[in-house]
Amino acid sequence: MTPPLLTSRNAGTNQHDAKWTAATVAALVVWAVLYSQLVPFSTWLVGLLPVDPASHLGEALIFFAYDTPKVLLLLALVVFAMGVVRSFFSPERTRAALAGKREGVGNVAASLLGIVTPFCSCSAVPLFIGFVSAGVPLGVTFSFLIAAPMVNEVALGLLFGLLGWKIALTYLGFGLGLSIIAGWVIGRLHLEGWLEEWVRNIRGTAAELPDTEVTVIDRITAGLDAMKEIIGKVWIWIILGIAAGAFIHGYVPAALLAGIMGRDTWWSVPAAVLVGVPMYSNAAGIIPIVEALLGKGAALGTVLAFMMAVTALSAPETIILRKVLSLRLIAVFIAVVTAGILAVGFLFNVLFA
Repeated sequence: MTPPLLTSRNAGTNQHDAKWTAATVAALVVWAVLYSQLVPFSTWLVGLLPVDPASHLGEALIFFAYDTPKVLLLLALVVFAMGVVRSFFSPERTRAALAGKREGVGNVAASLLGIVTPFCSCSAVPLFIGFVSAGVPLGVTFSFLIAAPMVNEVALGLLFGLLGWKIALTYLGFGLGLSIIAGWVIGRLHLEGWLEEWVRNIRGTAAELPDTEVTVIDRITAGLDAMKEIIGKVWIWIILGIAAGAFIHGYVPAALLAGIMGRDTWWSVPAAVLVGVPMYSNAAGIIPIVEALLGKGAALGTVLAFMMAVTALSAPETIILRKVLSLRLIAVFIAVVTAGILAVGFLFNVLFA
């Protein structure tokens, strides 16, 4: 028989869960209303300014006024949802799930986990060390490192919301294929000896997973915390990316951009990769630029190769990974991923010609 005090506590917890769930549903309704009013809002806002909407400046301002709230609203929804999903995972559970996996199966599992697991330059080093210490094969770890920044839920959510499900699904397929194959190739090369010595000497123990019950409130709070953390870090890059996209949309001639990044210029894909590598951005910041480039007639494969290079091969993340990877291993990583990005770019241009 359940003690009366415990029954009372359970009832109180259920009431709190119900209130938080109702508040979350109400917030989602408000989100849907706001999202449905973006077009009239942007038109009204620009109409208040002494600017001809048909001018270059007017077109740029309309793009900026429409895309800024649109991207931020999409980002908030996606990050909140994935924050809730991530409450079912933890770094310990991720490492435990990948430890002991054979190559092939492990590469697929690592790439899929990369979609829903937080990864950025600030967490690259501790995650890499954690994977190595847990006995995760090097190639499997690289599949995760490639997939997480490039095929993450933010990139897919924004691609779906801004460019449609066909492009988002195709990007998902090619991105996962690239991370799986590149990780498998690196694993087949058996380059564990090219890790930094202090990393090779790590001897980890099995992760102890906490056996605690996570409530609905905990999961909703995890989503809110993810929104606060991620949007707080990337909002400035989103604004800068949308501003760059607005400039391209309003001022760059379509014929010029199509000539430089069009399907008929074979060198456009490698050029886009070379331009993208030195940049530092995330998917949320770069997708508005992608949208503007596509709107001006740039080839889809070329633009997505640029996006992949920025997110998967950025110079700042490479510098951080230098703490655990030798220069030779970094060179192999860059070469394999670059080859994959080039292949994806050319294939996209052929498939979506």
